[in-house]
Amino acid sequence: MKKKLIYITISVGICLVIGFLSSFATQSSVNDWYAALNKPNFNPPNWIFAPVWSVLYILMGIAAGIVWAKGFYHLWVKTALYHFGFQLLLNALWSIVFFGLKEPLWALLIIIGLLIMLGFTFKWFKVVNKTAAYMLIPYILWVSFAILLNYKIWELN
Repeated sequence: MKKKLIYITISVGICLVIGFLSSFATQSSVNDWYAALNKPNFNPPNWIFAPVWSVLYILMGIAAGIVWAKGFYHLWVKTALYHFGFQLLLNALWSIVFFGLKEPLWALLIIIGLLIMLGFTFKWFKVVNKTAAYMLIPYILWVSFAILLNYKIWELN
């Protein structure tokens, strides 16, 4: 149990650090470039993104820690965590491309790739631990919503 808690703590920390670093790209343009964009009427208020992402990063980290605690020497665990790591990189890349580079179309392609990678991550997490996989569902739903939002912002601008 102690080992599992250590893996969860490290995984949550990694996810939060990635989120924190990604936020620099977001903060650089959220009050000027992003504010000036035409957005769909279902666009959430800006204040909602930080708490939602914080919860999602914590859930993602807990899920990854649960999987990791099953033993990295297992092929299924390695496969699951490799997919998780790759989707986490795509997550960060989306923020950099959308907010940092101000490229909604390229960001849309990245976030579609992210959702696909999340599907693989979910599949492999489910092989290792169903609870860990189910903890990714809010993240999958949010990314699905973000794809629609990203698309509409690209379309409107």
